[in-house]
Amino acid sequence: MNGKIKLLLNVAVMIIFTSSLFAQQKGSLRGIIIDEKTGEALPFSNILLLGTTLGASADLKGNFMITGIPEAVYDVQVSYLGYQTKTIQAVIRANAITQVTIELRPAAYQLEDVEIFGQKYDRPNEPDIGLQKLSIRQIEMLPKGIETDIFRSLQFVPGVQTTGDVSARYYVRGGGSDQNLVLLNGVSVYNPFHALGLFSVIDPEMINAVEFFKGGFSAEYGGRMSSVLNLVTRDGNRNKYSGNASISFLTGKGAFEGPISDYGSFLITGRKSLFDKTLKKFLNFKEAPFEFYDLSFKANYRSKSTTSLTKVSTHGFASGDKLINEDPEKADYDWINNIFGATWFQAWEDVPIYSETSISLSSFKGEVKPKLSEIKPRRNEVSDVTFKTDFTHIYESRDELKVGYNLKSFKSDLYMENLQGNRTSSSGKALHFSIYGKYKFLRYETVGLDIGTRMNLISLPGNAPPLFEPRVNLTYNVFPWLALQGAWGIYSQEMITLVNEDEIISLFEPWLIVPEYLQVPYAVHYIGGLKFRLIDGLTLTSEIYYKSIKNTAEINDKKADDIDPDFVQGSAKAYGAEFQLQYFTSWLQFIGSYSLSYAYRNVKGWISYPKYDTRHSVTLNITALLGAGWEGSVSWFFSSGRPFTQIEGYYDKLYFDDLFYSSELYGYYNPFVILADKNLGRLPTYHRMDISVTKKFTLFFLDMALSASILNVYDRKNIFYFERDTGKRVNMLPFLPSATLSVEL
Repeated sequence: MNGKIKLLLNVAVMIIFTSSLFAQQKGSLRGIIIDEKTGEALPFSNILLLGTTLGASADLKGNFMITGIPEAVYDVQVSYLGYQTKTIQAVIRANAITQVTIELRPAAYQLEDVEIFGQKYDRPNEPDIGLQKLSIRQIEMLPKGIETDIFRSLQFVPGVQTTGDVSARYYVRGGGSDQNLVLLNGVSVYNPFHALGLFSVIDPEMINAVEFFKGGFSAEYGGRMSSVLNLVTRDGNRNKYSGNASISFLTGKGAFEGPISDYGSFLITGRKSLFDKTLKKFLNFKEAPFEFYDLSFKANYRSKSTTSLTKVSTHGFASGDKLINEDPEKADYDWINNIFGATWFQAWEDVPIYSETSISLSSFKGEVKPKLSEIKPRRNEVSDVTFKTDFTHIYESRDELKVGYNLKSFKSDLYMENLQGNRTSSSGKALHFSIYGKYKFLRYETVGLDIGTRMNLISLPGNAPPLFEPRVNLTYNVFPWLALQGAWGIYSQEMITLVNEDEIISLFEPWLIVPEYLQVPYAVHYIGGLKFRLIDGLTLTSEIYYKSIKNTAEINDKKADDIDPDFVQGSAKAYGAEFQLQYFTSWLQFIGSYSLSYAYRNVKGWISYPKYDTRHSVTLNITALLGAGWEGSVSWFFSSGRPFTQIEGYYDKLYFDDLFYSSELYGYYNPFVILADKNLGRLPTYHRMDISVTKKFTLFFLDMALSASILNVYDRKNIFYFERDTGKRVNMLPFLPSATLSVEL
C-alpha cells in the first residue's frame, strides 16, 4: 500500500511541474487585493482587464491569477463592495508572471458621494452550483438580531432548515446537523455552538470571508455528507495598532490587532456572555445559568518578494460553556473546544502554481452531569490531528489542476447511559489517509467543468467507505443571460454524532467513529439548476436536488441489555426545489428565497420524518444604506409546520425507589406519557418579522456604531413544543428588542 501511495503522489507532482514547462506561451497577472488602511486581504474582489473579456475574482484569501494574456500594457480595474474602484496599469510580458499588490481605499457610506459597488467580473462559466459566498462587508450587512450570528444567517439560504428560534443548529437538504462540515481556517470544529446550541461559537468580528457549499462540493472536501461551511479569519491590521469593543444585550466582546515588523500582523479577539436574562427569553423565561466565552488569535507573515507570494500563519481558537444549576435535581453541562493550526502558503516564482501545507489540532470535551435529575450521564472527548497539502496549477488556457492529500489521526472516547439504564463505554483511535485530484475545465466562456475524485486509502473504522468518491460540477451558458448547471457526487462520513430524535432541544450530541459492526454512511447527490442574469444586479437561481443516504447510523431504541448494539443501520432520502432572487444596487440589497423540500428516514422498514423536515419555507430580506451613516434592514420568515410526536394519552405508572428497602410499601405513582408514532403530527405554520437600524458616526477620535433591533416585531405566538408531562404549550421568541454599541479605536 505504501508503495502505491508514493507512486500516486510522485505522478501527481510530476504532472504539475512538467506541465508548467509547456505552459505560459503568453503572460500572466498574479497578485493580492488588500485594504489600504489595514492591509487586510479582500476576498472575492473583482479584477477586470479593461478592453478585454479577461478577468478574475479573488479567492478566500484575496489572491488572484489571470493567465493567457497577450503581451501588452493593460488598464486593470479592481472593485470590491464598500471600497472605491481603482484602476492601475500592468505590463504583461510573454512567458512571464507580473505580480502586483493592489490596495483599495474604503468608501465612506455616503450615497451622494461614492460608488459603493464597483463593476463586477462574473466568470460566466464557473461551475459553482450550490455555492454561496460572503465577504466581511456582506456579513456586516446581515440582519443583526440580538447580534449578528453567521450560523443563524444561513437560514436565508434556500435549502437550509432550522428547528426554531432557540437553536443555531442547521440542517441542509435533509441531512442531519452532524453531516455539515464546519472549517475554521481549514480546521474542523466539532462543537460549533454556544449555550446548548442557541448561538454559534464563531464571532463574526474575527471572520473575513465565508464560503458555504450546500451540496455538490468538489473533491478537496471530505468527511461529511451534506454541506461545507468554510470560514477564514482576518489577519489583523498590518499598518497600525488598533482595537474595538462592543456590548449587547447578550455579550461583551473586544479585539486588538496590529503589525508585526513590516510584513506581519496579529489579531486577538474575545467574547463573553454577560446577560443571562436575554438567554432566558430563548428558553421561555426559564432559569438559564449559562456562561460561555470564546477566544481567538492569529499571527501572520508575508514575504516582501515581488516575484512570489509567501504567507506563513499560526492561529488558535478556544471556547467554553458551563451551565451550573444550584438545584441538585437539575443537570449540569460543561464543554470546551480547542483549536491550533499553522499554515504555509506559497505562490511559486516564475510558475503559475500555488501550494498550501497545514498542520492542525482540534479537540472537544463535553460532559452532562445528571446529579439527582432524570437526565442520563454522557461524557465525550475528541482529538483530531490533521496534516494536509495541496497544489494548484493554472494553465495558460485558464484550466486548473488541483491535487492534494489529507492525513488524519482521530481519537474519541464516549461514555453514556440509555433510557433503560444500560451503560456504554467506547473508545476509538484510528488513522485516515486520502488523496484527491480534480481538473477545472475553464478555457471556453460557455462551458465550465469541475471533475475529480477522492481516494480513501486508509479509513477510520473497520468497515471502509467507498474507495473512490467521484464528483462532477458543470455549468453551460445557453445564452449570456441563462446558464444550465448540474452536479453529481459521492460523499462518505466516518464520524457521526449520537442524536436522539426524542429530544425536543438537542442539548448535547457526542462524536464517535462509526462502530465496526456498521457500514460507513455515504450519500449520493444529484443536483440541477438554472441561473438567470435578468438585468444588471438582478439574478434568479433555481435548483432541484435528490439526495440518497445509505447506511445511516440510528440509535437502537430497542436496546434492552449490554449485548444489544447501540446503533442500527438505516437509510434516508431527501429531494426538493429551491428558488432565490437577489438584487444589488449601489445602496440596496434584496434577497428572497423559497424552498420546497421532502425528507424521509427508513429504519428497519419503518419510515418517518426527521424533526427538521419542513415542506415550505420563505425568507425575505431588504437591507438599505440610507446615507449619513444610516443602515436599515427588514427580514421576514415563513415556514410550514415541523413534525412532532403527538401525545396519545397517559397512565399512572408505579415506581419504586428501592424494591427491598423502600419505606413506601407499595411505591408511588406518576403519570407516564403514551406517545403516538414518531413525528406524524405537524405543528402550526411559523412566521416572524425582524427589523434593525444601525448608525455609524465618529465621536472625537473614536469610530462608533449603534445598532437597535427588534425580533418578532408583531409578537407572533410561534409554538415550539408541548410539554409532555403537562401538555402545556411552549412558544418561541416573543417580541424582543435589543441594542449593540461598538467602539473602534
